[in-house]
Amino acid sequence: MNGFFCTECGAETTKWSGKCPSCGAWNSLRETSRVVGKSKSVERQQAIISQDIKPEPITQINPDSHRRKVIGIGEFDGVLGGGIVPGMVVLIGGEPGIGKSTLMLQVSHKMSLQGTVLYISGEESKEQITLRARRLHCSSDSLLLLCTPDVDDIVRFIQQTQPSLVVIDSIQSVFSATIESSPGSVSQLRETTALLVRLAKQLAIPIFLIGHVTKNGAVAGPKIIEHMVDTVLYFEGDNQHQYRILRSTKNRFGSTNEIGIFEMISSGLQEVENASQLFFTRDVRDAGSALGCVLEGTRAFLVEVQTLVSPASYGTSQRVALGMNQRKLALLLAVIEKRMSLNLRNNDVFCNLAGGIKVDEPALDLAIIGAILSSFHGKVIPANTVLLGEVGLSGEVRPVSQLEKRIKEAEKLGFTKIIVSHRTTVERDSVMPIRMIDDLETLLF
Repeated sequence: MNGFFCTECGAETTKWSGKCPSCGAWNSLRETSRVVGKSKSVERQQAIISQDIKPEPITQINPDSHRRKVIGIGEFDGVLGGGIVPGMVVLIGGEPGIGKSTLMLQVSHKMSLQGTVLYISGEESKEQITLRARRLHCSSDSLLLLCTPDVDDIVRFIQQTQPSLVVIDSIQSVFSATIESSPGSVSQLRETTALLVRLAKQLAIPIFLIGHVTKNGAVAGPKIIEHMVDTVLYFEGDNQHQYRILRSTKNRFGSTNEIGIFEMISSGLQEVENASQLFFTRDVRDAGSALGCVLEGTRAFLVEVQTLVSPASYGTSQRVALGMNQRKLALLLAVIEKRMSLNLRNNDVFCNLAGGIKVDEPALDLAIIGAILSSFHGKVIPANTVLLGEVGLSGEVRPVSQLEKRIKEAEKLGFTKIIVSHRTTVERDSVMPIRMIDDLETLLF
């Protein structure tokens, strides 16, 4: 009998309704098809599971047998937590054309220098992949191509070749003949992903799954796919910009705060080591621009906050925020109007983070307020100034986490005036404490 499956939380039910009875999401239930028979893939799966499996004392298990393998791409290794763990399953999502296949082909080439890599494509031909590989200068006899969407063939070739890495592009194109539905449906995604995850665990072979995304930016298909895999990576960035950010949203083998920054060039994706110089311009500084410092995992880098305050052309003023939460902008504007007695109600306020980066961190609060004041008064903030601090509803400037690391990054780039909260314990010549945002105009202008 067919059932229904929630694409948001993975709950199952026997009848359809407009609202998921488990998570409350609307219009998220999709019908799942039944399995029509036992195929060779199920038999192979049972053969793998039927190995001699027994419980062992945790003190007798040697974790060194599953050491990480370093790929050789520093930004990618950092996002994974230090390299590839044998048996891990990674799901990579991103907008079409963002560079998912390009990155995985480069990763496959690096790993083929250490062992056999099986690159599986269910959407492109071998000739198409070969042309891309030539453009990226990725050629190795250990890099094997397989173009088939049938999960039975995929399992068979993985068992035969026993590669050190498997890449599947994409998981939405893979199907099983035992399920009465088209590739990419809920039932196909759930069953094929479960089979590949179990295969990876039993054979200790890392598998990378490339996934399409929906209009909302989430991986297409049921949410349970993200629960099955070990790591979920998302490619962020605009096709109009050459920079791409690889962000980890789930990682069982590392931190979820790490990001990798890449630059798209003609020969593929090139890792960026000095991220601070990408998101701000030192030479050109106009009114409405301020510098802050954000922290992503273990990396601190400077970002430029750009604002434009202009008289409203219509009756209702606009509040537009790009790269940050729009509610955060509205909150900070209310604090400015209340604490500094500035009338911004009749002005449009536009706020943007340069470079196309997206940040949701309170450490940028003081920089956003500084940029708004600079644009409102038409005065330029001194070029050697960085603003670090969280702003409360009372207008108090509060300290931020890992301030020492942020200050060192700013000083390394030559900034000599760093405005921070008065409650900080860091004592440096470049640090200027501030208590309330009322005093910010005096320090800046």
